[in-house]
Amino acid sequence: MDESSGGHNGTDASGPDVEVRTLADLARVAGVSAGTVSRALAGKSLVNAETRERIQALARQYGFRPNQMASKLRSRRTGVIGVVIPLGHEKRQQISDPFFLTLLGHLADQLTEAGYDLMLSRAIPDGTSDWLERITGSGMVDGVLLIGQSDQSEIIDQVVSHYRPLVAWGNHREGQKHIVVGTDNELGGRLAAEHLIACGARRLAFFGDTAGIEIAMRLRGARAAAEAAGLHITHVPIKLADTEMGPQLEAAFAAPEVDYDGIVTASDLIAMSALHVLHESGRKIPGDVQIVGFDDLPLARLTSPPLTTVRQEIGQGAKVMVEKIRALIEGETRISKVMPPTLIARDTTRS
Repeated sequence: MDESSGGHNGTDASGPDVEVRTLADLARVAGVSAGTVSRALAGKSLVNAETRERIQALARQYGFRPNQMASKLRSRRTGVIGVVIPLGHEKRQQISDPFFLTLLGHLADQLTEAGYDLMLSRAIPDGTSDWLERITGSGMVDGVLLIGQSDQSEIIDQVVSHYRPLVAWGNHREGQKHIVVGTDNELGGRLAAEHLIACGARRLAFFGDTAGIEIAMRLRGARAAAEAAGLHITHVPIKLADTEMGPQLEAAFAAPEVDYDGIVTASDLIAMSALHVLHESGRKIPGDVQIVGFDDLPLARLTSPPLTTVRQEIGQGAKVMVEKIRALIEGETRISKVMPPTLIARDTTRS
C-alpha cells in the first residue's frame, strides 16, 4: 500500500490508552510510516490532503507535539531572530525609549506570526568592531534585525559582506551594503521646518544629537527648508538619555539670548519633554513656542496640547523588515525600502 494515500485508522486496534510520544508511535496509530507522519505534520504537499488531515487530527487527539528542537537541529535553523539595539552614540539611552518599544512590539508581533522566537540584545559598542560579529557568529540566531544604525554603519557594512540575513531600521545612504527599511529622514526634517515656517515661526531651532545618521539627516532637511526661506536654524544637541535630556532642555530654554519660536525636534520623546519644560516655565504652546516632533508615537496625540509631528510608518516598516529577513534566510535577494514621511498637524503648531 502507498503510505501517502492512506492506510487503516489504527485507533481501534491501539485502544484509547495508547501513549503517543514519538513520531513512530503516531505512525503506528495512523498505519503509515514515520516519514509520512513527519511530512504530514509539516504540511507537505507530498502527502495527499486526506491523509495529511487525518494524521494532523490524530496528533491533536493524542496531544502529540513534534520535537521542535530535533527538527531545528536537522535543518540547522534555530527558529530565532536576533533583534539588536546598537547604542554606539547614546550609551545611556534605555530600551524603554518609547520609539524602541513601539518598533519592538510590532517586530515581535510580525515574528510570532512568521513562526519565529525573538532574542533581544542591547549592544553597546565598546571601542572594538566585533560587537555585531559576536551576535551573527553565535549560532543562536537565523538572522538579525537592527533597530537603528547608531554610528555603526561601517561596521554593519563589514558584517553583511559575509553574513547576509541582516536588516536594519534606519537611514539609507547611497553606496551602503546593508539592507535598510526606514523613513526618508531628510524629507521629514524638511517637512517639519517648512510647517513651522508656514505657521509663522522665524526663530528656529533643531533639538537632537546628530551623531546618529537618522538625526543628522533630519537636521539636514530642516536646514534646507530654513535656508530656502532665508532663515537660520540653530542646532541644539539634546541627548536622548533620560538623565541628560531634562537638564539640557532646561538650559536651552533658560539661556538669556534664546528666544526660539519654532522648534523641530529629532523625536517625539524630545518634543514631549520640551513641552513639559516649557509648561513648567510658564511658556504657552503654540502661542509662545511652536514644536514639531518626529515619529508619531501613540503617545503623541495624548500630550497637552496634542503634538504636531512627522509620522514614520513604524508598523508597516516592521512588517517589511520581517518579510525581508525571511527572504534573506532563504537565500533570496532583497533591496532597501525608503518610506515617505507624513506631517501630522495637531495643536503644538498654529496649523
